Amino acid sequence: MTELGNRLKEAREAKGLSLEDLQELTKIQKRYLVGIEEGNYSMMPGKFYVRAFIKQYCEAVGLDSEEILEQYKSEVPSVYSEEIPEQLSRVQSRKTIPAGDSKVVEMLPKILAVVLVIGAAILIYVLVSNYMSKPDSADKKDDKQSESVGYGKSEEFDKEEKDASKKQNEEKQPASSDEKKEDNDDAKKDEDKKKQSLAVISSSGKNSTYELKDTDTFKLMVTSKGSPWVGIKNGEGKLLYQGTIDKDKSEEIDFSNEKEAVINIGRAYETEIFVNDEKLEYSISPTEVNTQLVTIQFTKAE
Repeated sequence: MTELGNRLKEAREAKGLSLEDLQELTKIQKRYLVGIEEGNYSMMPGKFYVRAFIKQYCEAVGLDSEEILEQYKSEVPSVYSEEIPEQLSRVQSRKTIPAGDSKVVEMLPKILAVVLVIGAAILIYVLVSNYMSKPDSADKKDDKQSESVGYGKSEEFDKEEKDASKKQNEEKQPASSDEKKEDNDDAKKDEDKKKQSLAVISSSGKNSTYELKDTDTFKLMVTSKGSPWVGIKNGEGKLLYQGTIDKDKSEEIDFSNEKEAVINIGRAYETEIFVNDEKLEYSISPTEVNTQLVTIQFTKAE
């Protein structure tokens, strides 16, 4: 086993992931994952795939892929352009123009020029014809507009005055029952948020435990500021979410009917946890301990 393989395997085991879990997460076959850990790159479909698979492996276990590839570049096979000659020959064959079509290509600019000239002539003829046939009707239209201009302005002014009066009356009317209900719901949410208690009860190493009480709801939201790997389970060990959360995205789960939530985080410094819209403050510094296991015990209010 190579030093790179040891480093990757240790990171995987630190996250509590089996090779089957990693296969499901990265969509890379298990035999290739074993080959990466053992440094057996000859079994890979090609040298390009070696680097691609290692990058995916790193991202899944929370390692910087560029840093790992640079550090262990002596162990990773370089990518050579093995298929370039074949690709060039294909491109060359596509670009070859049959001799019989060369004359058509040479004549194409002249044909286009003739079409443009004919089109311009037709357009000028249509415009001139329309202009010559419209003077009388345009004069009549101007006369009618001049006769009705006074009436039109007065009518428009009255309409604007009515619209302004109607808008003023609507602003003075009391809020509807639906609007009052929305305001009451928002006020209740704010009251519940202030009333709930979320406190740390223990922390050691990478493990920390919190207690949530004085509320009948438990809505968990995990937000990403980078691309952290996150696994979320309930108190019975059932996996509810597992994967990488993209930057500025979030994952929300309702734990109101559960007694416990367990969040396994790969890059805590890129992750924020919210409980019923209240931000959870890490009891262990995320910049000092990147991988953390956060447990939230929920006691529903009677």
